[in-house]
Amino acid sequence: MMHIGELAERTSLSLRTIRHYDEVGLMKPSGRTDGGFRLYTEEDLSRLLLIRRMKPLGFSLEEMSELLRVIDALDQGDDADLRAQLAGFIDRATEQRDKLQRQLDMADEFVELLRTKQ
Repeated sequence: MMHIGELAERTSLSLRTIRHYDEVGLMKPSGRTDGGFRLYTEEDLSRLLLIRRMKPLGFSLEEMSELLRVIDALDQGDDADLRAQLAGFIDRATEQRDKLQRQLDMADEFVELLRTKQ
């Protein structure tokens, strides 16, 4: 078990962000100390890293929560409806990744243009 500070360090997320995820129900700690401090497991760490990977792709907190629900349900058993929902999330993530790649390509072009002016 790890405290929130270690979790924050290992995920490069702020304490505030992790606490917010707890408040909105996206990422609950697996336990608490007698003093009430949050405790997290390696499984919690993996889950938080998954959440962190969704953020740059533009997923809302609600969408993140829904995707986590689908993943958790699929871990319990295969279901065609859940697979279809997952496919939709994969399509959305792929579209967002492609959009980010185009933006990075334009940024690279811009930087190169500036370098030619030196």
